[in-house]
Amino acid sequence: MTNTLEPQQLAEQVRALMLENDRATRALGMQVTAIAPGRATVTMTVRADMLNGHATCHGGLITTLADSAFAFACNSGNELTVASGLSIDFVAPGREGDLLTAEAHEVQAAGRTGVYDVNVHNQRGELVAVFRGRSYRMKGRPAVNLPADR
Repeated sequence: MTNTLEPQQLAEQVRALMLENDRATRALGMQVTAIAPGRATVTMTVRADMLNGHATCHGGLITTLADSAFAFACNSGNELTVASGLSIDFVAPGREGDLLTAEAHEVQAAGRTGVYDVNVHNQRGELVAVFRGRSYRMKGRPAVNLPADR
């Protein structure tokens, strides 16, 4: 049951089960490389089919990477949580072959709402984008059905 798991164990189980159903994240080749309560790290290698007309990674795909990290971070406690809004600032381009890493962390969560920040860096540690997500938690509804809950 959810109540008997340590927070880290719960986050790891939520990651595994969410990823099974997250076709968008998997289709873009993203990997959830780290998870912890209120935190997640997701990586994506920029492919040729992700480039825009300027030969840089499409901003919508960088946003999707950050949004995926946000989703895993805010659902890590296994309460169904959705985005209620976001903003993103692009500060450098992603290039073909770049390994982009989105690191999300909870800034504040109280009641049904939360705020999460996500920084996206390339493999050289250069900042590519800064994302802020606002979340809405569906109290009493699990993000995933854990094996003991099924």
